[in-house]
Amino acid sequence: MYIFLLAWRYLRTRFIAVASIVSVTLGVATLIVVNAVMAGFVDQMHQRLHGILSDIEIAPPGMGEIYDVKWCEEQIRNLAGDDLEAITTVVRIPAMLQFTFNGRPMTHTVMLIGIDDETFGTVTDFEPYLTNALNQQDPSFELRSEGYDPEIGECGWPYRRKIAELDRQYQEQIRQLQQHRQRTLPTPMNEASPSQPAPRATQQQAQGLPPLPTETPVLPATGIDERQTAGVANRGLPYVDPSEQYRAPIAAEDIFDASRDQYVGLIIGKGISHRSIPASDRGPAQELYLLRPGDDVHVTLPTAGDNPSPIMENCTIVDFYSSNMHEYDSSFAFMPLSHLQKIRGMIDPWRGTASVSAIQIKMKPGADLDQMRDKLIAFFPPDMPYVIQTWQDTQRPLLNAVNLELTILNILLFLIIGVAGFGILATFFMIVVEKTRDIGILKSLGAPGRGVMSIFLGYGLSLGTVGTGVGILLGLIFVWNINGIANVIQNITGTKVYDPMIYFFDEIPTIVSPWMVCWVALGAILIAVMASVLPAIRAARLHPVEALRYE
Repeated sequence: MYIFLLAWRYLRTRFIAVASIVSVTLGVATLIVVNAVMAGFVDQMHQRLHGILSDIEIAPPGMGEIYDVKWCEEQIRNLAGDDLEAITTVVRIPAMLQFTFNGRPMTHTVMLIGIDDETFGTVTDFEPYLTNALNQQDPSFELRSEGYDPEIGECGWPYRRKIAELDRQYQEQIRQLQQHRQRTLPTPMNEASPSQPAPRATQQQAQGLPPLPTETPVLPATGIDERQTAGVANRGLPYVDPSEQYRAPIAAEDIFDASRDQYVGLIIGKGISHRSIPASDRGPAQELYLLRPGDDVHVTLPTAGDNPSPIMENCTIVDFYSSNMHEYDSSFAFMPLSHLQKIRGMIDPWRGTASVSAIQIKMKPGADLDQMRDKLIAFFPPDMPYVIQTWQDTQRPLLNAVNLELTILNILLFLIIGVAGFGILATFFMIVVEKTRDIGILKSLGAPGRGVMSIFLGYGLSLGTVGTGVGILLGLIFVWNINGIANVIQNITGTKVYDPMIYFFDEIPTIVSPWMVCWVALGAILIAVMASVLPAIRAARLHPVEALRYE
């Protein structure tokens, strides 16, 4: 009983014990906070990467193509059996996105992905990352009138019609200006001045020839571009279309009108358009969008085949893709698979089949992805040099780097507790020297060496337990309020503690694992007890007579 009483007395009455407790507390709290943040970061990163990428992907190296798509899908279904959940095909190709912002031409490099909007969402988490609420329920490449995020501002069909009307008014002003300039010419071309020769029409009449027309003839609506006939009209010859009677008249609804028509739909990553402008002397911070749903862009991409050539396609932005991972949000653009295959020439005109860039597979929860990958690698013959990888294989460098960082951080933080352990060791040696006479009295009264040793081991256990308990409580409170604390620090310093544009997520993710807390607590208590072993052994070996003679 005297062991616990003396250990409690030393813990309660000595100020130096408080310093040891504080050092253990800070080390334990730091370990819990760092492990919780890193666990949340790794978990969210796994979910995002796994959601964006398919479980298993089969693709040729480089920019190759898969031609026997149906045969490959049948073999995959036979090999996977009941573990297979869904299959989809995609076309991936680098492309250039060209658009105009405030009168300035801009170009952005993107990875253009052709997807099947019916099956792509069953293999990857595509719909939840769309910003339009209606597209999250039923994804579509058609521009919508509502459902967009209010943060984007005016967009969709109302925005497109407004832009089309402004463009029409601008073109009308240009036309009126040109007409005004023609009316204000100093000398009309159809009138001859005394110092100028007679017009060609007068010369024709003098020679007995029919006069040439002096005005540009009005051409019928034949679908011929006016620029193609401008040269003929300027020469004064009437334009004659020999195939006019065979051409169907063009109806008004057949002419493209931006206020009611759209080009092929394109879903782009939000990072391509979104820009955050920090506060400065020119004004407060603001969110800027270079493009909005409803704007038209030009996409330049290469054709398929042995001799690819660049082609340009007009597209209409219909939605944003926002996975909160800047690497993907700033480079991904999605187009309907069938349209991308058509414009690139990936459809066989004889058989009517289309090639793809990759086949993506979704397995049921609990299925062994590595085992399925090995089956596919063993099945496909060597003359089909397909690259078959799981999503973890694709992101292996990133995952290994994160795991290595987590391991090194744990080692470094445990060294902090180790430093606190050395402080406990020095404190205990001082206590042994100071309490040498008390130790001699205890031994003279019959206390065994093991009992004296237990006093100091119990003292170290008490320091470790109290410091660990307070550290766990402090660490959990910090983790539960970490985003609020980050906002307070940001408001005080004016500097962003956590920038979503640099990292993958909008806020600091945290996950507290009970096993992690238990391991940290056991490690800290063990370090405190081990630090008290040597002083306890020295106290136990003191001779009672020598101890009483100490003073």
